[in-house]
Amino acid sequence: MLNHVDALCALEHPYRADADCGRLFDAAMRELSHYHCEHTPGYRHWLQANGLDAAALETLDDWSRLPPLFANYFKRQLVVSTAGQDALELTSSGTTGQKSRMRYDARSLGAAQSMVDRIFRHYGWDTPQQPCNYLLLSYEPAGAITLGTAYTDQFLCKYAPVNQACYTLRHNGHGNEFDPFGVIRALQDFAEQGLPVRMLGFPAFLWFALERMRELGLPPLQLHPESLVFLGGGWKTHADRAIPKAELYRRLGEQLGIPDARCRDGYGAVEHPVPYVECERHRFHLPSYARAVIRDTASLRPQPYGAAGFLNLLSPYITSSPAHSIVMGDLAVLHPAESCGCGLATDWFELLGRAGTSKNRSCAVAASELIKES
Repeated sequence: MLNHVDALCALEHPYRADADCGRLFDAAMRELSHYHCEHTPGYRHWLQANGLDAAALETLDDWSRLPPLFANYFKRQLVVSTAGQDALELTSSGTTGQKSRMRYDARSLGAAQSMVDRIFRHYGWDTPQQPCNYLLLSYEPAGAITLGTAYTDQFLCKYAPVNQACYTLRHNGHGNEFDPFGVIRALQDFAEQGLPVRMLGFPAFLWFALERMRELGLPPLQLHPESLVFLGGGWKTHADRAIPKAELYRRLGEQLGIPDARCRDGYGAVEHPVPYVECERHRFHLPSYARAVIRDTASLRPQPYGAAGFLNLLSPYITSSPAHSIVMGDLAVLHPAESCGCGLATDWFELLGRAGTSKNRSCAVAASELIKES
C-alpha cells in the first residue's frame, strides 16, 4: 500500500505549500523509496553505495541527500520495477538519435495526468462545454502513439471538445514534414469559425508560421479571446533563430489576437512528466507534488536560491521506475515563491538552457530538423 503517495497525488490544490503538505511530501518520498528498494532490482544497492539504507530513509527529510538518476541514463538503459515490466513504453525522440525509454504503469501515468487535471482546473482551462479547434504543434500520429510529446498533446485535447484539429508535422507516408501553408490555412479557417483555438506543442513551429504570414503580407487574424497557447519543448537545432518567449507572446497578440495571459509554456520530459506550468507572470512554479534542487555542475552539491546549476526534480508519483529524483539536462536557477508576485505559494525555477554540448537529442531536436528552409 502506498497511502502517502496516493494522498499526495490526490491533493486538490496544485500549489499548496503549508506544513501539512510538506510532511505529506516527505512521507510519500520515504514510502516510494522503500517501494523501489523492494521492487526495483539494484535500487537498494544504489542507495547503499551512496550512504543510505532503509533505516536512514525513515528519518530523511532533506531529499537532496537521495541519490538521483540522470535523465540521460535512460537513453542508455531501461530501468523498471516489477510494476513497469509490462507497462506502457514512451520514448523521447521522434526520428534518429538517442532515445529515452520510459515505462509507465497505470498508477504512475494516472498520477501524473491527475496533476495536469488539477492545474488546468486551477487556471480555468478545463472547459468541457466549450468546443475548440486545435493546432497541434507536433507529430501527426501514424499508428500507435509511443512518442512522449505526441502522447501528451493527445492527452491535452481532453480539456475541451475537439471540433477540428490540424497538425504542423504532417505524416507523408514515410515520415513527418513541417507544413507551414497548411498551418496558415487552418488558422484562417479557425478565425472564420469563431471558436476558441488551442495551440499545443513546440514553439518553433508556431514562430515559423507567424514569420511566414508576415513574409506573405497576410493581415492579422483575430482568434477567439479564450484561445489558449500552451507550449512545450525548445528550439534546439534552430537555436540560432530562437527568440525570447516574450517576443513570441507579443507576436501572438499582434498577429492572432491572443492575450498575453492566454500564452503559457510548460516544462516536462518523458523521463519526468510532472507538469511545470508558467503562471500569469510566466514563471515555472513547482506544484505541491514536486520539489527542486539546483546542483553544482562540478560537485553536484545543492545550491542556494539564485545560483545556477543542474535542475534536479523530485516527485514520488512513479512506481514503474525509480525516477522519483532525476537530474535533467537543463541548467536552472531556483527562486523563492514570494519573489514572483503572482500569489502562488510555491517556489519557481528559471530555465537557463541545455547543459553541455553533447549530441544527446530530445524530441524538440528531432522535430526542429523537420523545418525546411525555403
